Amino acid sequence: MSNPELHQTTDNPLSSAPIPSLLWKFALPSIIAMLVSSLYNIVDQFFIGRTIGELGNAATNIAFPLSLSCVALALLFGIGGASAFNIASGHGEHDPSEKEQAVYYMGNALVLLAAGGVVLMLLTQLFLEPMLRFFGSPDDVLGYAKTYTRIVSLGFPFLILTTGGGHLIRADGRPKLTMLCNLSGAVVNTILDALFVFRFQWGMAGAALATVIGQVLSGGLALWFLAHCRTVTMCGRHLRLRRIYARRIVSLGAAPGINQLAIMVLQIAMNQSLKYYGLRSAYGEAIPLACAGIITKVNQVFMSFIIGISQGLQPIVSFNYGARQYRRVREGYHKACVCGFAVALTAFLLFQLAPGQIISLFGEGSQEYYRFAENYFRIFLFFTFLNFSQKITSNFFTAIGKPKGGIFLSLTQQILFLLPLILLLPVFWGIDGIMYAGPIADGASAVLALSMAARELSRREYRQ
Repeated sequence: MSNPELHQTTDNPLSSAPIPSLLWKFALPSIIAMLVSSLYNIVDQFFIGRTIGELGNAATNIAFPLSLSCVALALLFGIGGASAFNIASGHGEHDPSEKEQAVYYMGNALVLLAAGGVVLMLLTQLFLEPMLRFFGSPDDVLGYAKTYTRIVSLGFPFLILTTGGGHLIRADGRPKLTMLCNLSGAVVNTILDALFVFRFQWGMAGAALATVIGQVLSGGLALWFLAHCRTVTMCGRHLRLRRIYARRIVSLGAAPGINQLAIMVLQIAMNQSLKYYGLRSAYGEAIPLACAGIITKVNQVFMSFIIGISQGLQPIVSFNYGARQYRRVREGYHKACVCGFAVALTAFLLFQLAPGQIISLFGEGSQEYYRFAENYFRIFLFFTFLNFSQKITSNFFTAIGKPKGGIFLSLTQQILFLLPLILLLPVFWGIDGIMYAGPIADGASAVLALSMAARELSRREYRQ
């Protein structure tokens, strides 16, 4: 007897449509959604840099680890829930009882996303100043950082619902709606930023308030779309947390979640190192913090393409691995890597040829400000053309239900390689050592990721 909760089709396009068209269908909305998400930080940086200047830019960089925490929770529960949902749906091609479990993964992931956002918001409100000082805030930046972060943190639950819920909506076969959620909030944020910061002169508070309003709109849309799924119907019992589902979600989402936590830890260590060694250089404390913050967020725009490709790959790989169509799994990974390399090479050329033009978009600065920014772009991001491999490969292992490989790869670039290097090299080379740590870590993590992927894809089932 058919389950009335499930609206099944006899031919899922994930199992039959050409891989390039599927990757385009799922990756493009994901890329746009990630780009729009990164615009939240870029837009604030633009308006703050144009009105407040270097201290305002430094303040947003100090607050940035909390944004990374939001993304970490969103990926942990969002990608974990989406992967579990798609794998269960793929197994359902052979065992209908598996398909009936998919809706529980969706519901439990949604509850975990909402709870995680509320907890992070409360912790930020309660421990704001100690957090910001721990993140590396100098005294002359702290006031700006407190004003901005106290307001922005109110939107954390909605930001996590938007980002994580987008993965669940995409897993439901509606990637364009994920894009719509993010796009609507970003447009509202941009319009209100111009109004609050330029017209009303509300400064850091205005930029933060515009961000929160945009996030509330995006989060509300994500909840609406998840309440009206296309392939399943969620009821109240599906929202009741159960250990068996929560454990599976966390297991599959651990790799991307840990990757973001690793970036957060790295960001904190980077801020502390930039502050310490900047004070002992010709640049001072604020210039390295301001420049590195802008460049990190510009690099996020590039990484939005890579992460979007890897997220678009996820439902394709998860479903076909569950359905035992291993040739399609291998083809999907190869196509994703080709697309990622093309994007990474373009970003490399842009960062090497036009760093001064990029940094000038975010306000004026001294000669030392531009010199540091140009060196940071060209040296720290030298191996940008290889930076597609770690993200795509880590998510690939998660998507095929092998989270240990994904977790290991998610730790390599930031924690195993870059973090020790940014602590060690500046001891010998000063602030320049921080810059040279970047390409060494990027190159090592790329070699390791591609080696692990080659080993996995050399297994017998992928060649049958």
